[in-house]
Amino acid sequence: MNQAIWQPVIEQLPDWIEPVCIDLPGHGMNNQSNFETLDDLVQACVDAVDEPAYWVGWSLGGMAVMQLAVDYPEKVKAMMLVASSPCFIYKDDCLYGMKSEVFDDFADNLMNDFAGTIQRFLSLQVQGSESGRQILRHLRKKVLAMPAANIQALQAGLNLLKTIDLRKQIVDLSMPVSWVLGDKDALVKPSLAQALEQLKPRIDISIINKAAHAPFLSHLDLFSEKLIASVKKVV
Repeated sequence: MNQAIWQPVIEQLPDWIEPVCIDLPGHGMNNQSNFETLDDLVQACVDAVDEPAYWVGWSLGGMAVMQLAVDYPEKVKAMMLVASSPCFIYKDDCLYGMKSEVFDDFADNLMNDFAGTIQRFLSLQVQGSESGRQILRHLRKKVLAMPAANIQALQAGLNLLKTIDLRKQIVDLSMPVSWVLGDKDALVKPSLAQALEQLKPRIDISIINKAAHAPFLSHLDLFSEKLIASVKKVV
């Protein structure tokens, strides 16, 4: 994806919040650059923001924010992780992860038909949400009008989602952490909430009813209210 996906949320924010949207390397306006490691994504975030900030990371972006908070805690006042996970793939001790074969099918579709897969993915996110469908009609063209992610970046991002496990690293984070999940999310299951409560009990966890992997699209007003309320606590 690219920063256009956040436009509906940006339009909901009050004037006292100054939003900065970051296209990760290889994506959107940064599609000419590349990355290989999670550290490369973290460095892109560090380069984009000079002062301590409230960070919001979605899916793979959430992993970048988690690692940013571990490596550069002075940069992170607080953070919200949206439909993200410290461990995306199912393991014996990570029961909320996605089955490897399901992930591989999604990855193959993305590599073979990027635009079509993105359109189908976005449509699934707002299924059953009238307001979400209206938002999506306006948003789809903006997202696909931006430069497409390059192949190397897609492969690198998928590889990170399949291999990175940050469960041990996030245990010692000292800043406020909010986590927003969708109860219909097939990529990051809501059962992650129970694991997070055991892993780090002070995390503020919200599970949005009838939301999938993009709750900020399907439930824009509710998500925006949660985000603004969370930012207010740290400014």
